[in-house]
Amino acid sequence: MRVYRKESERLKETESLVGSNLPQLGLNKKQEIVRLLFEISKKEGVSPPSIIQDIDSLDFHRLKLCLIKRRFPHAYLDNEASNPYLPKIRLDRRLCVDPKKSGFYPKRIFIEKSAWRSALANRFRDFFPDSKLSEISSLKDYLRTHRKFRMRDYNKRRSTAFITYENYDFFKKCPCTTKAVGCPYNIFNLSLGCIFECTYCYLQGYIDAPGIIFPANIDRFFDSFSSYKRPGMRIGTGEFSDSLMLDHLTRYSLPIVDFFRRHTDVRFEFKTKSTNIENLLKTRHSGNIVIAWSLNPQKIINQNEFLTSSLANRISMARLCSEAGYKLAFHFDPVIYFSGWQKEYEKVIGLVFESIKPEAIAWVSIGTLRFNPKVKQVIEARFPGNKILDAELVPGFDNKLRYPSKIRCNIYKAILKMLFKHSRKLPVYLCMEDISMWRGAGLSPTAITKSNIVSQT
Repeated sequence: MRVYRKESERLKETESLVGSNLPQLGLNKKQEIVRLLFEISKKEGVSPPSIIQDIDSLDFHRLKLCLIKRRFPHAYLDNEASNPYLPKIRLDRRLCVDPKKSGFYPKRIFIEKSAWRSALANRFRDFFPDSKLSEISSLKDYLRTHRKFRMRDYNKRRSTAFITYENYDFFKKCPCTTKAVGCPYNIFNLSLGCIFECTYCYLQGYIDAPGIIFPANIDRFFDSFSSYKRPGMRIGTGEFSDSLMLDHLTRYSLPIVDFFRRHTDVRFEFKTKSTNIENLLKTRHSGNIVIAWSLNPQKIINQNEFLTSSLANRISMARLCSEAGYKLAFHFDPVIYFSGWQKEYEKVIGLVFESIKPEAIAWVSIGTLRFNPKVKQVIEARFPGNKILDAELVPGFDNKLRYPSKIRCNIYKAILKMLFKHSRKLPVYLCMEDISMWRGAGLSPTAITKSNIVSQT
């Protein structure tokens, strides 16, 4: 909790400074100045008083403008900092995540009556003999009769599991952000919740269930697929959970690979940050299964992707899957912008192509850090020592907090250059960016096909 204490003391000092020097300001204006001073102090490692000592006027509008120029220098120059997101800072010791607290061993396992004797429920009983099992009529009824969900419940999600029978929400199209160039991706909506702790994860502002949900009736997904299927489609898990994080327990991959042997005109993707590929290596597939890893420099993994496997292990597992005949995908998403980022991402890409042949890669996606504005306070509360919020993040074309446009464009052009140095034929696409960003990066959105192969303009 040392980090929490440090940031809590910084916040108290900032609030005291604003209260004593700007007593005439209303609540909202004080909040904005506190936010700007706090973020500058944290990012630059300076005291809040030193930030305002050289400002010749404490008039609210002049002070705010000076602070915005210092906090968002690139965005200000490009007229993207006119309306920065400056919410109240909420730090709470009870919400802090302990990144050293690892493992998944649920204290409580709630099983819907219809799933009580399912194979998945039996595996949970065998894996977790000390867990308390409770039968519930349905997850919906359980959530309706229990207290309102709070962030503390999200932090405890790894201690609770729900085994359910899914009856409705089997598939959906990828929920692309407003005004972005869409991709023909479809979600096999299997499991909700993740055992990993990534600082930037959008699920921490999305999920309102106090545990991780596992459907026991994967056969119903298969029964429903015929009415949803489109020839040539790309579909996969990994949107609302990590595809393979607990595959040794759920064994979801085995029936999925078996099922899609009968649908060779469809590509199915597993997305993961784990090394849990044992089941995949012992089952027979038809070449239409893609195993994908999210990649970042090890420095970023250490600081932001807690409990996940290392970069070296992810690449090693990818090599083993390639040797077993699987196609691979890599997602540089989110790319994190930091001092020295270009050199570090070049190392990552170099390591990939030391082990993986370009022709083994089905696709590569690139996307920079972005999230719904309300997630900013969640990240701040759960990970008070995070560094990702120190960057310039301003409302973008879809109102999500993003790096300024020029920074994003430079990131995309640099990473594309790194990738195409190894192969000009790599299928690459940008994730959740508008058409102007595609063109600025040198990619043609019109080149997207059902397999997401795009080309340079």
